[in-house]
Amino acid sequence: MKIDGSCHCGHISYEAEIDPDRVVLCHCTDCQTMSGAAFRTVVFSETDGFKLLTGELKIYVKTAESGNQRQQSFCPQCGTPIYAASVEDGPKNYGIRVGSVHQRAELVPKLQVWTRSERHWVADLDGIRKLEKQPPPPAK
Repeated sequence: MKIDGSCHCGHISYEAEIDPDRVVLCHCTDCQTMSGAAFRTVVFSETDGFKLLTGELKIYVKTAESGNQRQQSFCPQCGTPIYAASVEDGPKNYGIRVGSVHQRAELVPKLQVWTRSERHWVADLDGIRKLEKQPPPPAK
């Protein structure tokens, strides 16, 4: 499947070839910290299936619990995470951050990983009050 995406401010844009059956929710504590959320949703590209169209990415190299290093790529202007990939030279599979994908509504997760770090309340979101938009500010 061909996708395209961008960062929040528009400095970065890209296109990629992905397998929509390889959409993953990651509950690891690194993804929680780096996304600012309870989990991160990732879709994997085909080998060398990512093409940066505009802008230049900022790279941060993260060392995982396993000792593996992954480059974390994000917009240097607004901080939107774009992808993670291996640091070694050669063919790459990109773990594209679904939040930056324009077709994200079509990308349904098929697997959850690092569930030992899952927040206990994630499985019970129906019990939490819902609002369609931002609530009004509290009365003064």
